[in-house]
Amino acid sequence: MFISSAFAQTAPAAAGGDMQSSLMSMLPLVLMFVVLYFVMIRPQMKKQKEHRAMIDALAKGDEVVTAGGVLGKVSKMGDSYVALEVASGVEIQVQRSAVVQVLPKGSIK
Repeated sequence: MFISSAFAQTAPAAAGGDMQSSLMSMLPLVLMFVVLYFVMIRPQMKKQKEHRAMIDALAKGDEVVTAGGVLGKVSKMGDSYVALEVASGVEIQVQRSAVVQVLPKGSIK
């Protein structure tokens, strides 16, 4: 009375239908990867490229901020290290990659 009759379903006749269903099952995974690429991976690569260009353009006399928050003026430059003058007569050496921002001239008093 309350339960309806169940009918068996037949299997798909052709193998092409099976191939199409497997592609449709992979579609959400592919879409998630595409969204992940455009939302996370691509912007991070762009940010790394901009940081690398900033590091390559460093010059003596630039005022910079390091990753630790230290403000200083570039006094000497090497291949992988930069000497920063943080006060008159006080120099520290930091890695080039530690520089996170170049400040406008005259920012440090």
